[in-house]
Amino acid sequence: MLSNFTIETDTLVIGSGPGGYVAAIRAAQTGQKVVIIERDKLGGVCSNIGCIPSKALISVGHRFEQIIHSNDIGIIASKIRLDFTKAQAFKDSIVKKLTGGVEYLLKSNKVEIVKGEAYFANVNTVRVMSGNSAQNYIFKNVILATGARPIEIPAFKFTERVINSTGALVLKEVPNKLVVIGGGYIGTELGSAYANLGSQVTIIEGGEDILTGFEKQMTQIVKKGLKKKGVEIITGASAKSAKENENGVIITFEADGEEKQIEANYILVTVGRRPNTDEIGLQEIGIKFGERGLINVDRQCRTNIPNIYAIGDIIAGPQLAHKASYEGKVAAEAIAGKKSIVDYLAIPAVCFTDPELATVGYSEEQAKAENLEVKVAKFPFALNGHALTLGMTDGFIKLIARKEDDLLIGAQIVGVGASNIIAEIGLAIEAGLTAKDIALTIHVHPTLGEMAMESIENERKE
Repeated sequence: MLSNFTIETDTLVIGSGPGGYVAAIRAAQTGQKVVIIERDKLGGVCSNIGCIPSKALISVGHRFEQIIHSNDIGIIASKIRLDFTKAQAFKDSIVKKLTGGVEYLLKSNKVEIVKGEAYFANVNTVRVMSGNSAQNYIFKNVILATGARPIEIPAFKFTERVINSTGALVLKEVPNKLVVIGGGYIGTELGSAYANLGSQVTIIEGGEDILTGFEKQMTQIVKKGLKKKGVEIITGASAKSAKENENGVIITFEADGEEKQIEANYILVTVGRRPNTDEIGLQEIGIKFGERGLINVDRQCRTNIPNIYAIGDIIAGPQLAHKASYEGKVAAEAIAGKKSIVDYLAIPAVCFTDPELATVGYSEEQAKAENLEVKVAKFPFALNGHALTLGMTDGFIKLIARKEDDLLIGAQIVGVGASNIIAEIGLAIEAGLTAKDIALTIHVHPTLGEMAMESIENERKE
């Protein structure tokens, strides 16, 4: 027997990923009565099957690889063995802690958590199905934070051997051979992780290069590192088919005008993610969509329907967890009547390869494309004391400042710790600081972060 009841709330949030749960908490902090709906696990893709578990495996891979190659610094290790079952348990324990933290934060901010599938009845009502019960939620405003899912291409339907990023994170063993289709963020991160863990990895990319969102002088260093690990990178290739057999799976692809085959234990397909905007009734209530099925929003993340907001992977822009969180706060504050608007100038992007890539604001190429006269300050990791002590000297930091007033407008970093160093530059851009302001800031020595100061000092003429 299906039971029904109706609940009224100020703000409804659909999806509990890094966009949804942050939006719900911020809305509650502004005095709104908030309900958050999640059909699967609290924390969404990022905490459960994305950012966090992938970084855990990347961390395991780094440690394993460093121990194996520690002879140069006097650590002679023998009989090194990877217990991948324990590595997976380590990853799972981190996920459990973080998702438990998400639940604690929501409850401590008095956000009601509801599990179930949401479907729009009209622009003010969502029906949530869970088991044998159905709840109707009447709301004043709603924030859509439903995220995205891996794209499945016709010739590579997901199976036990043809896997997506979720499947790659739950393997029971490290594959001897792994083929990755797609050389973007996810493919190169997971490919690097499994190469560190001992897999023979091949990356097949349809474009002319991998990691096309970053400057070539950055990705060249990453490609050099991948080749050192034995990773084969095949670009300009077209994946054709996959055929499973008792030993694994054979991929057929075309490259350099020839049809070729590789046999592997698994094929990891990472060709992008599709927004989760279907099957919840958005089309029926009149939500307007733009390119690639993304929802059109204004600078407060408001859709064409005034009380419906959308954030994260379902709207335009890079699919980044921190972008979704930022937009979630903007949407929550807009609902509360605050004058918050999105400003993406200082939004950083990071790829956790070996070494790491990080960028924020303008690149040198983007500045030139907009006819901006800029000054460039660059400093190599090879001249940094702390990088030398770590034995990780590949990479550089590059800062971009506007020539007319020295205003800092961008930075690109490739090297160990780039994901942490970029935060200082993002703050500087957001605060409207100049390159000289960075140079005059006393940095701790020896650290990786002092390269921001050193890059500018190295270029100063006055």
